[in-house]
Order: sequence, then structure tokens, then C-alpha cells
Amino acid sequence: MASRTAGKDHTDRAAAPPGTAAAAGGGEAPVPQRLMAAATRLFAERGYDRTSVQEIVEAAGVTKGALYHYFGSKDDLLHEIYGRLLRLQQERLDRVADSGSGVEERVRAAAADVVVTTIENLDDAMIFFRSMHQLSDEKQKQVRAERRRYHERFRALVEEGQRAGVFTDETPADLVVDYHFGSVHHLSSWYRPDGRLTPQQVADHLAGLLMRALRP
Repeated sequence: MASRTAGKDHTDRAAAPPGTAAAAGGGEAPVPQRLMAAATRLFAERGYDRTSVQEIVEAAGVTKGALYHYFGSKDDLLHEIYGRLLRLQQERLDRVADSGSGVEERVRAAAADVVVTTIENLDDAMIFFRSMHQLSDEKQKQVRAERRRYHERFRALVEEGQRAGVFTDETPADLVVDYHFGSVHHLSSWYRPDGRLTPQQVADHLAGLLMRALRP
């Protein structure tokens, strides 16, 4: 599957923290960010198993020693590609969940946010769901635990609304969460940046479907 990024400059900016020179397009990114940008681009273009460590370090303009210093292995790079996306989404979900707004507003905002952040980091999501099985057993356990924490926080919001009578309780909250995240996980198979819908429009449609399913 071809990469959906616009090339190396795009992934360099995506890998750089906001406010850094690299994020603004000026200066050279630190070595870990260059490695992440190169790995993301190559994994998206060629696939994880068809990308060698040598190709990653050449694309990043560093040595193998630098890669092993910061990441230890290609497996660590794959783990971090998903980890950075999940950390972003967890932080944003926690912020929404703790905002004090009505539960319906919080669920809609959380449901839309996970769609937008997935689309904005589509290569990360695509790489991970295509290659997760190639992680070591220990890292797969870590990822499942991290994803479970996110899903449990989202489910808790749904359950809060069900207890308050804002949402129907005819469908178990677990199934509601699986329904929505099933849609999110398939975004990388059909979403195109040049399509007629913006990321926010896609997010609003999918969040709207979820809210209609929860309506008493």
C-alpha cells in the first residue's frame, strides 16, 4: 500500500513536537525524530517486514549505532510509531472526559476526536494495524494494555450516560465501544486526503452515527 503522506518533509514535521524548529520547517530535527520520520515513511511505502534497518538509517542520515542507541531495534520503532499516536489520543480523551461538560457532549467530542487524530496520523495507524502481529510478544502485551486503558475510559463515558438515562442501555457499552472503534480501525483502508470529506466532516458523521445508536 502506498504512503498517504506527501513525502519526507511531511513525516519530518509530523514526527517533530509542536514548537520545535523542525516542526516549523526550519533546522534539522533531532536524531530520534529523524529515525521515526524515516521509519514511518518506509514502513508505509514498503511494509515493515520489507524495510531493513540499513534503509532506515540511510534515509535518516544517521548510523546504525545511533538507531540502536535510541531505539534498540526495528521492533522498538514500530512500537513507538503506534505509541506516540495512542499517547496523543489518551491525553485528548482524558481532557475531554474531565472537562465537566454534559456526558452527551463529551461522548460526541471523544468519538469525533479519535477519528480526526487517526486521520491526521493515518500512516501511523495503517502501519500499526497492518504490522502489529510482527511485534514481540511482550510488546504486543504492552500495546493491548495501553489500548485497553483508552477503551475503558471511553466505555466509562458511555456507561455514565446510560446510568443517567441520557443513552439507551439496551446495547451493552462494550459493544457500543467496539462498534465505533471498528469504524476507526478501518479508516486507513478507505480514507483519502483528496476525497470530498475533510477529516472533521468524517469525524462528525461517524460520531453522529454513534450518537444516534445511543439515543433512547
